[in-house]
Amino acid sequence: MPNVVVAGAAGRMGRILIQALEASSTLALSGAVERADSEFVGVDAGELSGIARKSLAVSDSLSAVLADADVLMDFTVADATDHNVAACEAMGCALVLGTTGLSSAAQRRIVLAAHEIPIVQAPNFSIGVNLCFELLDTAARILGDDVDVEISEVHHRHKVDAPSGTAIAMGEVVARALGRDLAQSAIYGREGVTGERERSTIGFHSIRAGDIVGEHTVMFAAEGERVEITHRAGSRMTFARGAIRAAEWITSQPPGLYGMREVLGVTR
Repeated sequence: MPNVVVAGAAGRMGRILIQALEASSTLALSGAVERADSEFVGVDAGELSGIARKSLAVSDSLSAVLADADVLMDFTVADATDHNVAACEAMGCALVLGTTGLSSAAQRRIVLAAHEIPIVQAPNFSIGVNLCFELLDTAARILGDDVDVEISEVHHRHKVDAPSGTAIAMGEVVARALGRDLAQSAIYGREGVTGERERSTIGFHSIRAGDIVGEHTVMFAAEGERVEITHRAGSRMTFARGAIRAAEWITSQPPGLYGMREVLGVTR
């Protein structure tokens, strides 16, 4: 049974990943890690995540816990990505990466590391969100340039990046289907006298409030009708289940950079 380490074990997503691994019959939690100054270093990982005690203490040494690991799950913060990727590369450990808000330099580092280890990287591991990506591609190709495209996303008040990685990925799917460059088409919010909307643009709007897990809507608006594709997450466990599926899949793959399309077997 493959051994899995969870980075950022004390975080909101880290605790859910530990719960999901505890419920898995195909993967085993072999390590949990936090930054050195965390008050949770030394705490039992099971107790930390609200499940039975596992006699597995949270460590502050990623290299130590990766020694016996097959996969690292990293849903932490962008600043930690370079270190975590380098540690996986050094130990020959596969990586399931869900951290968003990465710099272009960090992304280049991931691409290079994928020559040595298998990596599944996705802005969102929810199976439903990844279904939405396929629906968005179909909708954009059918509706074409006769609609205005607006993307809105809502997350909890603690989320530090905007728009969300999922919203950007949705925009990239739509832009690619329409033959557009998202970097040139994207409009982030509007204020003041902005003039008439250009149909070639794709609008993004972000809301941060309360404890909302995540909501994304893409609107295709034409004269007289509109189509909306929406995904609402009520629990982070939806992301954790997708991450479990990715971790199960990645253990039998050669080095390379993969997405959830490969994990789910989407061939189009």
